[in-house]
Amino acid sequence: MDELVEEYKNLINDFIDNKDEDKLVSTAHEFSEKAIDLDVSPDEMVALHIELISAIPLTNYEDVKTSLDVLQEIMIRFGFTYKDYKAMLNKMERHDQEMDVAASLQETMLKTEIPAVDNVEIGAISVPARKVSGDYFNIIEHSDGKLTFAVADVIGKGIPAAIAMSMLKFGMDLTSASNPPSKSLKRLNSLVEKNVNKNMFVTMFYGLYDFNNQSLCFSSAGHEPAYLYHYEDDEFEELDGKGLVLGVMKDTEYEEVSAKLKENDMLFVFTDGVSELRKHDGAFINMDDIKEMIREARDQHPQDIVQYIYEALTRMRNQNHKDDLTMFIIKNKNAV
Repeated sequence: MDELVEEYKNLINDFIDNKDEDKLVSTAHEFSEKAIDLDVSPDEMVALHIELISAIPLTNYEDVKTSLDVLQEIMIRFGFTYKDYKAMLNKMERHDQEMDVAASLQETMLKTEIPAVDNVEIGAISVPARKVSGDYFNIIEHSDGKLTFAVADVIGKGIPAAIAMSMLKFGMDLTSASNPPSKSLKRLNSLVEKNVNKNMFVTMFYGLYDFNNQSLCFSSAGHEPAYLYHYEDDEFEELDGKGLVLGVMKDTEYEEVSAKLKENDMLFVFTDGVSELRKHDGAFINMDDIKEMIREARDQHPQDIVQYIYEALTRMRNQNHKDDLTMFIIKNKNAV
């Protein structure tokens, strides 16, 4: 700061002696850049000028007037910077307003009601890292005694991701209950491939649960493997179906996998906001920790279980590495 004061003093004296306006424009702007980098405010700059008039000292009226030309040239640069700053603030404010609208639309359009089904308990939670989420879950109860559900993650963020999710929801809502998951994913893949930006892809776990005979069939489009918790044996079974993420290739075929749920068995589906969560020390979470949380809360309602896991993850998560996070649990309460 002392060097800056000395430089400004020399700048004033040089211009008073030589009256070189071209040189003043160049040197004053360079000086302004340095002052701005040091967070010198315009009012501090004016106060410094008043101090130097007395310190130099400048007693001649014409010299004082000439020194003000130096101050004026410096303040021009400060003025440009302030205008840029205000323009940036206005742009950020407009962006925030747009994101608020997008978040509101997403919340309205993607809102999913969790149905009350005899002998089945369902819990789900989805928390965005920012205003607009790239995660999504959907649950549809059908009149033929079946339940369609999906958990998805858009590889992409912001408003485009919200639009992609809305399209997936409408695509799911129009899918017949009689369609197996592999056929439904193939249809959704065609929808994404045709209508979504080529740099945006979607992973999805798509399931069909028959609560008449407690049978589950599912297909996966590159999504995280799910876990089936066998209550009686206190064991976890990893469920993974082979298939490309949605939007990569036309006419992609998806593998279909079946499983049976005994009484109190639970299916746990999640996004990579869970499996790739970073802890305070920067290390990734161990999925064995998640499994242990499920064991601890296994006798509770699935909604209480996902809430319990979320609160535990929030406490251990590094806040600088937040991601959208979604969990879904379906629990069979009917004896086979």
